[in-house]
Amino acid sequence: MKLIDKSVSEFSKSLASKEPVPGGGAAAALQGVVGASLIGMVASLTVEQTKKSEFDTLMKDIIKRADEFKKTMLSIIDRDTDAYKHVYSVFAMPKTTEKEQAVRNDAMQNALKVCTIIPFEIMQCSYNTLELAMVMVGKYNKNATSDLGVAVLSLKTAAESAWLNVLINLDGIRDEIFSAKYMIAGNELIQRTADLADDIHEDILNNLMS
Repeated sequence: MKLIDKSVSEFSKSLASKEPVPGGGAAAALQGVVGASLIGMVASLTVEQTKKSEFDTLMKDIIKRADEFKKTMLSIIDRDTDAYKHVYSVFAMPKTTEKEQAVRNDAMQNALKVCTIIPFEIMQCSYNTLELAMVMVGKYNKNATSDLGVAVLSLKTAAESAWLNVLINLDGIRDEIFSAKYMIAGNELIQRTADLADDIHEDILNNLMS
């Protein structure tokens, strides 16, 4: 059974087990699913409240795009878990001869690269979804202000959690060009994500406390 087909209770039980997967990567993607879902919710509530307002077309587009990002994050939950299963399968490969050791090392390097790329996708998807939230500022249903805030914090957490997964895998990769590429891109992306999320969060807090 796919992880995304499990109930919340079953999924949380899997996370809490002694098994190495699902782990932090799947949890990061789940945070992204929550964030994207709430973005869609707030946009839907805005359409429901305002009916044919000047923001109707915008909000309907946001609903569609948020759903696409949600589906991407959902797919990553199982992809990330499968990628880590592959890492652990490499440990079982024979390593008696030099040839076997070389094959095993190459397999591990390739597996670690996949395990780096997937959480980086979470980071990118989280940032893209946060951009939808920024577009909504000043236009959304104010009754859903706290929901938008939870969405923003969930997406920021998803990105920062995924970044930790990128970093731990980069630590084991010998390809300096690959490592430099994702280290530079990751640092830039996580900073832009944090700045964007903090700007939206500040606006939300001001609305709630005014």
